[in-house]
Amino acid sequence: MTKRFEAVIFDWAGTTVDYGCFAPVRAFQEAFREFGIDPTMDETRKPMGMLKHDHINTMLHMERIARAWEEEHGAAPTDKDVDDVYAHFEPKLLSILDNYADPKPGVLDAVAALRDRGLKIGSTTGYTDKMMEIVVPKAKENGYDPDFWISPDGTNGFGRPYPYMIFRNLEKLGVSSVHAAVKVGDTLSDIREGKNAGVFTIGVIEGSSQLAMSQTEFEALSDADKDAARTKAREAFVAAGADAVISTMSELPTLLDQIA
Repeated sequence: MTKRFEAVIFDWAGTTVDYGCFAPVRAFQEAFREFGIDPTMDETRKPMGMLKHDHINTMLHMERIARAWEEEHGAAPTDKDVDDVYAHFEPKLLSILDNYADPKPGVLDAVAALRDRGLKIGSTTGYTDKMMEIVVPKAKENGYDPDFWISPDGTNGFGRPYPYMIFRNLEKLGVSSVHAAVKVGDTLSDIREGKNAGVFTIGVIEGSSQLAMSQTEFEALSDADKDAARTKAREAFVAAGADAVISTMSELPTLLDQIA
């Protein structure tokens, strides 16, 4: 492999751990229900990948949810309401995160293959430092241990789609150019983050928030339905600007070999 690429920067939930990205989904939905709002799966997942406070703000200002909030509470949602929902969300997520840090299929082998090729492994996330203090050691116990991670707490709260977490990875990992780095993620926010940073950006389909299925649900589909689900996710990633899309993480080393 040539040295076009020096580092791969992964997302966490839905990309490297937590197949289907279910930990935050569960916590978001439970938090909103405590305020009398029942968000759909699509509404909950649409902002996925953003800083969690920003995610809640985005959900609260979706047309249907904002209307439901006003009907329930007598006024349009405010910044204080965002803070209040977040105050319910965070402890819910923190209480379950250690159960959602198992590496997805193919991740450990792919990371080992990338390291064998001399690539460094970085990461960005929509989680906060407090959340990552649970996820990182648990993932390490399970065999996944990137060289560097950073949350939006390390970039003054500017999470995705801002490019700053990627820039901090490039600096920490000693990458010579944005053109020598790859971003891999499972949400449209990941793709926008990568494109805004100017790095080669890849969407991963199976186990992604974009696909929005558990491993059991996906494996129970017929071959035709699996293909249809993959196609829908692929088209969404491409529309967001992805430079490439892979079905599973096991495809990543070969793809990067081919590009290089």
